Amino acid sequence: MRLPRRDDMTMTGKRHPFDNAYTVGFDNSGQIKGIDLRLNGDCGFSPDLSDAIVDRAMFHADNAYFLDQSRVVGTRCKTNIVSHTAFRGFGGPQGIVTIEGVMDDIANHLGLDPLEVRRVNLYGQMDRNVTHYDQTVEFNNLEAIINQLEKTSDYQKRRQEIIAFNKANSILKKGIALTPVKFGISFTATHLNQAGALVHVYTDGSIHLNHGGTEMGQGLFTKVAQIVATEFQVDVDLIKVSATRTDKVPNTSPTAASAGTDLNGKAAQLAAKEIKQRLVEFAASHYQVKEVEVAFTSDGIQVGEALIEFPVLVQEAYLNRISLSATGFYKTPKVYYDRETASGHPFYYFATGAAVSEVVIDILTGEYKLLRTDILHDAGDSLNPAIDIGQIEGGFIQGMGWLTTEELIWADDGRLITDSPATYKIPAIADMPEIFNVALLQDSPNGENTIYRSKAVGEPPLMLAVSVWSALRDAIASVGPISQLNIPATPERVLWALMKAKEKC
Repeated sequence: MRLPRRDDMTMTGKRHPFDNAYTVGFDNSGQIKGIDLRLNGDCGFSPDLSDAIVDRAMFHADNAYFLDQSRVVGTRCKTNIVSHTAFRGFGGPQGIVTIEGVMDDIANHLGLDPLEVRRVNLYGQMDRNVTHYDQTVEFNNLEAIINQLEKTSDYQKRRQEIIAFNKANSILKKGIALTPVKFGISFTATHLNQAGALVHVYTDGSIHLNHGGTEMGQGLFTKVAQIVATEFQVDVDLIKVSATRTDKVPNTSPTAASAGTDLNGKAAQLAAKEIKQRLVEFAASHYQVKEVEVAFTSDGIQVGEALIEFPVLVQEAYLNRISLSATGFYKTPKVYYDRETASGHPFYYFATGAAVSEVVIDILTGEYKLLRTDILHDAGDSLNPAIDIGQIEGGFIQGMGWLTTEELIWADDGRLITDSPATYKIPAIADMPEIFNVALLQDSPNGENTIYRSKAVGEPPLMLAVSVWSALRDAIASVGPISQLNIPATPERVLWALMKAKEKC
């Protein structure tokens, strides 16, 4: 069934709107000494996944910052509109954007560069590395990422140029912001952190792969195929991936939580390793060499002094009745969470990154343009840099849409009014920044034993777009004290914020 666009947009659940509030205490450097965060999720008329969504918003209410003496309260609110559901980030964006707003507000109150306030509150070492849910932030590279991006983006120089520009211009005002991201990777429902895979090697050397992940354009099938090809040291074109089916790999977890490659890649690797070990044992026995003398290389399989092509060894193994099929199963270690005590280790590791965005706004109309964005993201030892950079670019633009243009409006009776592309505005090509630099952090293998020490890149980049919202707030702050800029920050909302800022001068 293919629904008309308007019916589809009306019926489909949306990202949960949140109404968040905070009370914060801080010292003269901007370092938080106590904070009370209240996160209220609009669930619509039924629960759906709202419980987990609000949970993840609460988990990410700290983002990259140590919250001393903190209280985070999440409320699930029933309303008369369509039931809201899961979307990229799964509550994380709603939590992260709130604490980033806190950082901006503290900076504006103290008259400091928001980057100074962010830096002084970053997770650090010893007594400043434990989250509000009692998980220790290990392998922390947040400060290194920020320091590197600050230099490569010429942040300090541009900050001074923007101050001078704003003094010289009465109509156009610029703003700039550097915001970090720390996003937990794993399903917080522990039982979902599992995956299976099925690998067959055929006598012509081709390999069939099936696993529990769903390909939706994010490159999952490509990455997992690369993993199997790497294990056997064969060309990736020999790997044939079939559609995800529960009659091949049963009891699959959702392809979500940015854990698709982490889970399914590990499962496929374990299946490939099992077949590979059988081939090693067979080759050692058949050619009368030691197992350590058998090595899989890109040129073939080194067996003692001989170099044997992969299909030849596979054919010989088949003729000698060696099984060329295996299943693999992987479960993420260390993950647990106790809801009663609100503490545990809900994430295997954290994905990190940072973005600098620069905007210019027209204070007469509230219209604005994103001029430049620089991103530095940690993908660990990236499995496929081209895919990862594409995910970062796409995630950032998608997040920018959520934060700036994609306004949802309901009538008093709960009916959606913004029900077509004519009224619901997603980013277009003209909304892309003219300068858009994206880089992966180099020499940064994952500290945890993930697949080839890589890191997830699905959801975390979406939160990098918070830098655009913060840059808009920075531009408004050049006019006068800013109190609030609701999301999405449409030109109308920017204009209202500008008018309030002028009133306070």
